[in-house]
Amino acid sequence: MERLPPNQASLSRGVPDAKPGTIFVLSVAGGVSLDAGPHRTILFGRNRPEVHVCIGEDDPRVSRMHGSISHRSGQWYVAVTGRLPVRFPRQRTLFAGEDPIPLAAGYTPLFVQGSSGREHLLEVYVVGDSGTRPVPRPRESTHPPRVWQLSPAEKLALIVVGQRYLLHDLHPLPLSWRQAADQLAELQPTESWTAKRVEHLVSNVRSRLSRDGVPGLTREEVGEPVGNALNDNMFRELLLSTTLVPADLDLLD
Repeated sequence: MERLPPNQASLSRGVPDAKPGTIFVLSVAGGVSLDAGPHRTILFGRNRPEVHVCIGEDDPRVSRMHGSISHRSGQWYVAVTGRLPVRFPRQRTLFAGEDPIPLAAGYTPLFVQGSSGREHLLEVYVVGDSGTRPVPRPRESTHPPRVWQLSPAEKLALIVVGQRYLLHDLHPLPLSWRQAADQLAELQPTESWTAKRVEHLVSNVRSRLSRDGVPGLTREEVGEPVGNALNDNMFRELLLSTTLVPADLDLLD
């Protein structure tokens, strides 16, 4: 195991050339790198003398020995032993006692929720088969997100139903079909806006996105009780893809 230099930049920028399978782990307190191999483990937590990577050293909500990253069966796995879960990208969380989660090649940020809303970052980078760091591409054209095609009626209905998402509510929920229909009828008095029409338009968009590979938009995927999960997942995709953006709220004025 090797200590990373004190001036080590964020692992999101890549790592030095290394053998495939080598792992780099970094926090604001420093980090380490370790070649792949059986029974190799990196410990992380608050108690600096007993862990390899210290995280949340001044925050008592972080456990002294919060978790580990171990190599087995040709892959690195994250396990949690602390009181608080570790959050992975896409809002996935891992709790103590659960099966370890494997790490994919490349960069993975891990988060531990601390005191007073603080979040402690543990950066992890697993070197892939090529063993090389990402190549800077300052002159390459930006790859745009996939913007989903919507009819004018679909877009307006979605803006109204999902306006709390566009307003950056902390815990947004879609408007009910009746609430949306009433607001749409005020915006377009000559159109035949009903709760059924709004539901039909939104459901058609959700089905179309699901057929094109967007996950979490069917009852089979989400399971019962469904609640607002299907539409919540759909609106998050529409915002992340920039199909809907906050400026669209101007249409409601």
